[in-house]
Amino acid sequence: MRKENITLEPQPAPKSKHRRVLADLERDELETKTTMRAAAIDGFGPPSVLTLHKLPVPEPARNEVLIQLYAAGVGVWDADIRGGWWPEDAEPPSFPLVLGTDGAGLVAKTGADVHNFHPGDRVWAYEFLNPKGGFYAEYVAVNAEHVALVPKRLDLLQAGAAAVTGLTAVQGIESHLRVRAIDTVLIFGASGAVGSLAVQFAKSHDARVIGTGRDPEARALVEQLGADFVFDPKRDDAAEQVRRFASNGIDAVLALAGGESLQRLLTLVRPGGRVAYPNGVEPEPETPRNIELIPYDAQASPREFDRLNHAVDRAKVRVPLEGVRPLQEADKAHERIERGHVIGRIALRIRKAKELREASK
Repeated sequence: MRKENITLEPQPAPKSKHRRVLADLERDELETKTTMRAAAIDGFGPPSVLTLHKLPVPEPARNEVLIQLYAAGVGVWDADIRGGWWPEDAEPPSFPLVLGTDGAGLVAKTGADVHNFHPGDRVWAYEFLNPKGGFYAEYVAVNAEHVALVPKRLDLLQAGAAAVTGLTAVQGIESHLRVRAIDTVLIFGASGAVGSLAVQFAKSHDARVIGTGRDPEARALVEQLGADFVFDPKRDDAAEQVRRFASNGIDAVLALAGGESLQRLLTLVRPGGRVAYPNGVEPEPETPRNIELIPYDAQASPREFDRLNHAVDRAKVRVPLEGVRPLQEADKAHERIERGHVIGRIALRIRKAKELREASK
């Protein structure tokens, strides 16, 4: 199966630190626009149910920020929701349902109680099951606690593809696994959207990083990102390869996929080691009693975004993108997600490339 080119290198950093003042023309557009394009579903089903809609621009509440989006990330969880998964303890969905949990753009408007963001600020955000609609749209209204200024080394396309995956990766590496320079760390699923960032965050702590890659392209990417040893976890001798490289055992594992291949490798974790995995990984890992098992969900808050922003700068992060689709091709992005084994992440470009570059100046 032919893969799309993977973009790695960041764009030149904006000249200003994080903020940007909107041009008068853009201010007029933001103040008067009442409808927007959005990729939404009118009912659960295959990728084809995801179509372009014309919907009202959401009005931010007192504690919310209205963001004019330039890019949004596409995740397997989006495809799960589109296909019919919905949390049992959540309110039933209201259709049309705009998908998407994270993205980046410019602040268009702020609620009355929001004083730390201003129109024109470059921001990224994460909100799961946002009641006012997701990020596959030209605008999104998000709780200000789940919004942050974009690190200056990322453009809005990269930031739009890395908000939730970045939070998941940095919280796994720093908060839950507590990775240190003396650690040998296994990133299982290292070529994916979360894993490719986790490799970089772990290396920024001077850890010894082992990463997985199921094909030559995936392994090459993980090596480029700084992993010290990369292997194919599907090989019969995978555990022996890792044992030879890490003769003293593994201190910490970030498990981004489950199954027999992972379970064989978990036998190499030292007593007192740590295994963390995001909720949703199936089957869930099983470990001996003397190994700490840590399931977690990514959290968005000012403190967690600060952690992520510092980690992005410290690691000089690159955001691998396997593919970028325009908003009207969100269904095609979901078709690719359903084929599996995405290297890096897929993003939706909601604004044109010229507008995106102008927004980062």
